[in-house]
Amino acid sequence: MRVLHLSLTDFRNYTSAEVSLVRGPNLFVGSNGQGKTNLVESLGYLSSLGSHRVSSDAALIRQGRDSAVVRARLLADDRELLAEVQINRSSPNRAQVNRGAIKPRELPRYFTSVLFAPEDLALVRGEPSGRRRFLDELLVARSPRFAGVQTDYDRVLKQRNTLLKSARASGVKAGQLSTLDIWDERLVSLGSELVVARDRLAADLAPEVARAYAAGAGADPAARLSTVLSIRGATPDDETTAAEGPTESIPADEVPEVFRQALARVRPTELERGLTLVGPHRDALFLSLNGLPARGYASHGESWSFALALKLASAAVVRVDSPTGDPVTCATTSSPSSTDPVVNAWPTRSPATSRCSSRRRSRATSPHGSRPTRSASPRGRSSTTPPWPTPPTPPTPTVPGTTRSSPRRVATSDPVRPTPRRRGERRRRTAASGVHATRAS
Repeated sequence: MRVLHLSLTDFRNYTSAEVSLVRGPNLFVGSNGQGKTNLVESLGYLSSLGSHRVSSDAALIRQGRDSAVVRARLLADDRELLAEVQINRSSPNRAQVNRGAIKPRELPRYFTSVLFAPEDLALVRGEPSGRRRFLDELLVARSPRFAGVQTDYDRVLKQRNTLLKSARASGVKAGQLSTLDIWDERLVSLGSELVVARDRLAADLAPEVARAYAAGAGADPAARLSTVLSIRGATPDDETTAAEGPTESIPADEVPEVFRQALARVRPTELERGLTLVGPHRDALFLSLNGLPARGYASHGESWSFALALKLASAAVVRVDSPTGDPVTCATTSSPSSTDPVVNAWPTRSPATSRCSSRRRSRATSPHGSRPTRSASPRGRSSTTPPWPTPPTPPTPTVPGTTRSSPRRVATSDPVRPTPRRRGERRRRTAASGVHATRAS
């Protein structure tokens, strides 16, 4: 799949933008704040109906406008099509393909993309909800019908939580809620479908993630991923518990029964808290390096490598199963210090051998206009020595009646500051000065 032309209207900082793209890599170059990331973000929104930077669509609409339009002319299998979405501030969004209206959630059927951005570091270091969202978005890109399954599950979950809260407020016991059984069956039906689909997706992702991580960071440590299911009694928010829990998959035909047993087991607790405690909304994707949770043990560079491996694996999976074929891969730039080798090496390199290092040093200028020099510090890091002289410390005036040989000396003419005085010493010094003055008179 290729993007032939991108058109934006009132999207982010663009009043209007018309961008023609060529076959192969396309590089957007410009100053900060000019909208390079906004171009990439618009393509990501067109395929996922969500932004990688914000959770609300309102921030995507230019200030002072009520709607924004993202339109792209695509080429897939020698067939051109025009896909567009209108993002509205106060009304539902609208979508079209070849000028014909469709539901917005059907857009992934026509266009898929994989976006890698600095915010993807949260996939490794962030909360389990971010990894659930990553799986769900990839699941929709792989099979667009799951967008409707996720929407239906969220609606049933909301209704069930409302019923649990009302039961808690009225003091109804667990055995007196026949209506809850109806919602349980609906939750089990939709939730089991999501559990099975996520588990299969994680199984397909695992070898691709290991291969991509080894290509970028080496085979050691080994990158692994697995699903953590709340219906098996796991606690996805506890990484240590997730690492020690069972990782084998549940057979697809046994998932509904395991789901029902989990709901029956936690029903008293759910009535106390007014919240559904098991289901796909409580599951997690567990990432590990050499058997340890990546969230708590991975370094900054390892986290970046893992996040990039997840995105490369996503592109490989979508390339096989997506109805649109090879996805469009988008990437936004990040700091050169995002990986361990650059961070650890740049202080010891000279400007002649490292452009990255010279750029860093060029930003660190002194208030006098000259550039600081760097010297080795005891901890192995670079330290800054200013080229300008340090002004001498003014001498401290000597108190009358005291000498350098006095055991009660509290002042000195040496340029070195004296030891801080203890509480009450100043009062004793003043009294002593008065005594000397009286005796002298």
